[in-house]
Amino acid sequence: MDTFSGAQFRDDNAAREYLERLLWPFGPVCPHCGVVDHAYATKRPGVYRCAEKECRKDFTVTMRTVMERSKIALHKWLQAFHLMCSSKKGMSAHQLHRTLGVTYEAAWFMAHRIRAAMTAGGLSPLGSGGGIVEADETFFGHIPGTKRRQGVGHKMALMTLVERGGNLRSFKINRANRVEVERVINANVSKEARLMTDSASYYRRGKFNVASHEKVNHEIAEWSRGDAHTNTLESYYSVFKRGMKGTYQHCREKHLHRYAAEFDFRYNTRIALGIADGERAALAVKGAAGKRLTYRGTH
Repeated sequence: MDTFSGAQFRDDNAAREYLERLLWPFGPVCPHCGVVDHAYATKRPGVYRCAEKECRKDFTVTMRTVMERSKIALHKWLQAFHLMCSSKKGMSAHQLHRTLGVTYEAAWFMAHRIRAAMTAGGLSPLGSGGGIVEADETFFGHIPGTKRRQGVGHKMALMTLVERGGNLRSFKINRANRVEVERVINANVSKEARLMTDSASYYRRGKFNVASHEKVNHEIAEWSRGDAHTNTLESYYSVFKRGMKGTYQHCREKHLHRYAAEFDFRYNTRIALGIADGERAALAVKGAAGKRLTYRGTH
């Protein structure tokens, strides 16, 4: 994969050429009709015209991506992708604003667009072939309109599934109860999987379409019993919470799924899998294709 080398961080032409190599490995792709490598360059830098008789429309490499119609310099977009992908606990909009020399509002919007590029889709069930899948949830922040009290009823809830040695995916849930937990697990975990959870009541009473279900009881300080544990998710949540509290500090409930997608992406492209910062950023840029996020859509 054509990873980040540095030149594309300083010059818009180098940034555009990098994007064209990355997103168009077989030649320009017309976003209007889908034809590949049947277009020619116009006099305007970076603008191509489809050579198909029925189309003949102009397009650029950023069309139908999260960078479409942006007035921010293209090389600054690539800097932002690299910064957010290489920072383990995230990169705040304030830090992007200071580093890139753009307004805070622009940096905030860029960050949400990049999170959209990091969002995965069309995922296959976890644990296929008898793999081990851990399920757990975490709570943090405060839901507006609820009274602060003991317990977690006033906090935002996030549920996460991870296949041991594989990928992870998180879901913003309304509340941690049997109905929500069953819905997430049965929709995302293979029937062949071995499910590992703690002994919360919704896991004890839940009906899950899996091969087996083992539980550990944290209330009696049982953290593992053979293969049965949720330690993978405990480690992930440690990084997630440090990032959310230390880097981002504030998160509105309706944006929680965007931040979760960011941390999921970095975990699923972690260095332990042999993916370096440059390749991780390139994967995020490739994920930008076919996605749009309007300013109104982020509020």
